[in-house]
This record gives sequence, C-alpha cells and structure tokens, in this order.
Amino acid sequence: MTTLSFEFFPTKTDEGTEKLLKVRDELAAFNPEFFSVTYGAGGSTRDRTYAIVKAIQERGIAAAPHLSCVGDSTADLRSILKEYQDLGIDRIVALRGDLPSGSGLANSELRFANELVEFIRNETGDHFKLEVAAYPEMHPQATNFEQDLQNFVNKVKAGADSAITQYFFNADSYFYFVDRVQAMGVDIPIIPGIMPITNYSKLARFSDSCGAEIPRWIRKQLEAYGDNSESIQQFGEDVITDMCRRLLDGGAPGIHFYTLNQSEASLRVWRNLV
Repeated sequence: MTTLSFEFFPTKTDEGTEKLLKVRDELAAFNPEFFSVTYGAGGSTRDRTYAIVKAIQERGIAAAPHLSCVGDSTADLRSILKEYQDLGIDRIVALRGDLPSGSGLANSELRFANELVEFIRNETGDHFKLEVAAYPEMHPQATNFEQDLQNFVNKVKAGADSAITQYFFNADSYFYFVDRVQAMGVDIPIIPGIMPITNYSKLARFSDSCGAEIPRWIRKQLEAYGDNSESIQQFGEDVITDMCRRLLDGGAPGIHFYTLNQSEASLRVWRNLV
C-alpha cells in the first residue's frame, strides 16, 4: 500500500492560518496518512505548531508534529510530549533541529536526534510512532557520507519506526541511500520527501542552504523559462511526476510532499500517479 502524507509550517498571522486550514481541507480529501507540522529552531514556533496540530487533529486527520531537541530542555520536551499525548497525537517527527542563532550544541541537554528518539522512548514507551529524517545526499553539516549513514542507523537503533527524506531531484540518490542503510541492518520504511517545483529562484535559494542538489539540466531549463511561471510549473510537474513514478516503481513505500502550505502543485503530481 502506497502511503501519502503532507508537511505544513506554522503561519505567523491569523489570515495565514485561515488559508492553511483551507489547504488542509483540500488535501484531506485525498486521505493522507498524516499531516506533519514543522517546529522552528529552538522551539521558536512551539505555540503556533501546537495550534496547527490541534486544528488538524480536530478535523479527524492524524497530525505528526515535528519536535526538535536543540535549544529545549528535557523538562520542556517532557511537557510538550504530555501535551501531545493529551491531544491524542500518536506520531512525532523527531529531529535534532536547526541551531538557534548564536547558540551551539554544547548548550543543549540533548544534542542529536538519536538522543531525542531515545528520550521519547524512555518517557512514553511505544505511545508514539517516531519518524526521523534521512538525507540521501548527506546532511549539509555532516563530516562525510559514511558518518552520516551511521548517524541515521543510530536513530533507527534508538527506536525510530520510519523515516522521511530530505527532498531531492535524483532518484538514484534515494535508491543508493536505501541500499546502503539496509546493508547496515536498517529495515524501517524510508519515505521519499518530495518538493514540487513552482518557483525557480526560491527553490534554488532554499536548496543551496539545505544541501539538496538541483541537477544542472533542471537548473538550466528553469533558468531558460525566466519569469514564465506557467512553463516552470508544467515542467516541474512533469519532472516531479516522472521521478515519483520511478521511486514508487522501484519500491518506495510512499510519498511525503513538502507543500509550503499550498495544495495545487502537490495534488497535480499525486493525481498523475494514481
């Protein structure tokens, strides 16, 4: 069975939240397994993340809040876990998280995602299904690829149930990553994270910062379209649909869309696949 899930980020305004809830309803019609909701560096969006998670859960759809450990004390994390348990949440995306500006790992009680996974397991047993992040093209702060593979294995051994990848545009990187970690004893589902292509300049800027490689042929074609948004969106739809079809045909257990709080681009791709 192919799974479908979507990611949101907390909005900063009431108007933005209202729009997000409309997108939630549009995507809910496709029966996703869950909606994940991001969590800002050092818990900077804690209250807004909780509000969106609550609104999703009240709609009768499973919500999976992100939870990061850098910048939060174990007491804070324990409190958040209790809030989510009380809300009926049974899935969490457990991450190290981005470092808040001006701080370092030395200031955190828990410094890495495997430590957060272990902490959640010790605090709540098997209550939560724990998702962790995977990086087919290597985490941008990792020293080398072998170390990054081991870091992923450590998260799985700590108690992760499944994983969602950073987005990528090269299916071979996903298949290679899966083959490598399976050879290291990993047997959990690894869901490809998919970023629809709708705006080249924003995509290029974001990809450069998070270490996701845009293949040269895709960059050059998008550059050639200039400000022609219709051509960019059609090309992006074709490219992402073809990649998703190859991923699913190759054994990927599902698709997780990074929606950027929009529905149209993700749904166009999904409709092409089903």
